[in-house]
Amino acid sequence: MEALTGGIDVTLTMLLLLFAAGALAGWVDAVVGGGGLIQLPALLLVPGMTPVQAVATNKVGSIAGTTASAVTYLRKVAPDRSATIPAAATAFFGAVLGAKLATVVPSELFTPIILAALVAVGAFTILNPSLGTDVSLRFGEQSKRHHGLSWLIGFAIGVYDGVLGPGTGSFLVIAFVTIIGFSFLQASATAKVINWATNFGALVYFVPDGQVVWLLGLVVAAGNVLGGIFGARTALKRGSGFVRIVFVVVVSAMIIRLGADVVTGLIR
Repeated sequence: MEALTGGIDVTLTMLLLLFAAGALAGWVDAVVGGGGLIQLPALLLVPGMTPVQAVATNKVGSIAGTTASAVTYLRKVAPDRSATIPAAATAFFGAVLGAKLATVVPSELFTPIILAALVAVGAFTILNPSLGTDVSLRFGEQSKRHHGLSWLIGFAIGVYDGVLGPGTGSFLVIAFVTIIGFSFLQASATAKVINWATNFGALVYFVPDGQVVWLLGLVVAAGNVLGGIFGARTALKRGSGFVRIVFVVVVSAMIIRLGADVVTGLIR
């Protein structure tokens, strides 16, 4: 049993709360990304769990949720394979590298940078109300820029996902909307496939390293699958306008959360 719990004293209340956090995170993640903002802090509150264990265990839940939401999306939204496949491949390798960095680089170093990026992304989205309403590719679908930028987006955000994770889906969505020219709905569908690759890449490192707390990860995963299916169905039913609204709300929540962390750090 200790192999499943990582030596953590698990209670029924803890499992129920983590299931609920996983379900909510799965819904948010399926619509626009950013579910890690809910799920990772919930895992960090578990007594005795180290930050690296929380990041690793979070990936188990996330990969289950992204699998469910990706399958739901791909039944209705045809992916741009010329962008999605190469981005997923480079994201996988980026996530493996990021997972290795997570064990040696203090996560506090990334918080101010991520906060500044989120503020810029949120402001840009609000000031451009037509952004992501329809597909408007910046470059030809078969152009070298279209492919090259997709590779770069996948790798850069894959590294971030391996190191930390929260907001990965949101960063993927806004990158594909602003840089590639996808609609919010198409970008969300693409983000699920790439996010699956980043989660898998991180687990390739974390599992052999013994960082995953499997019992908690499987409970969070069950909630994530439930939330992921409902979230993807909601986004498909409501369209890009709804996804854009949820995106702004999630980014705002991340700004508040990370801003509070920065202020707390400065006070200390």
